[in-house]
Amino acid sequence: MITLHHLEHSRSQRIIWLLEELGLEYQIQHYARDADTHLAPAALLAVHPLGKAPVITDGDNVVAESGAIIEYLVDRHGGNASLRPAAGTPEALRWTYWLHFAEGSMMPPLLVQFIFRRVRKADMPFFARPIAERIADSVESAFVQPNLGRQLDFMESELASRDWFAGDAFTAADIQLSFPLEAAAAREWLTPEKHPRLLGWLARIQARPAYLRARERGGPYEL
Repeated sequence: MITLHHLEHSRSQRIIWLLEELGLEYQIQHYARDADTHLAPAALLAVHPLGKAPVITDGDNVVAESGAIIEYLVDRHGGNASLRPAAGTPEALRWTYWLHFAEGSMMPPLLVQFIFRRVRKADMPFFARPIAERIADSVESAFVQPNLGRQLDFMESELASRDWFAGDAFTAADIQLSFPLEAAAAREWLTPEKHPRLLGWLARIQARPAYLRARERGGPYEL
């Protein structure tokens, strides 16, 4: 049986969703974040040398990284779920692009913003706080805002001619993109004025029965 090693409030939530979409039998090993550092617990090191989630075990196979897990599950256990477009089609090329875009392009500015949000809230001497806030402001204005803004505008334009990112049908590429776009929405980067299509896409994925089942099984998921 497939085992998903699932860290609360993390990317591994979308793997639960994929498993539900595929209708597979699986079990979840839950892990809580450290209360002080918010990092994964040391117990995950027993599963994978990097000690991060998500990780799945399937027989003798241990697979880490969301994109690799998605490809593995869809290719090995996908059956007739049609979550990956046929090879050689324009949809297949878009599928691969978006699978990598989610982590390679969209997550870096979101992670930088997350780090500096923690810096702003950290305990520090009163005289150091203005310096820390100026550094955070400069990084966000020079890197986070322009990069994330361009990416969201680009994604909004991509949905002008299709309902889903790879094409006219829902695929695992949409599952992969769920985490960064839900994080962007939680941080109020998406607005009805600028991103109506992205907000519509979020409403569609969050209404899917498999998504709702995954939320029930996954536990805490706050971004």
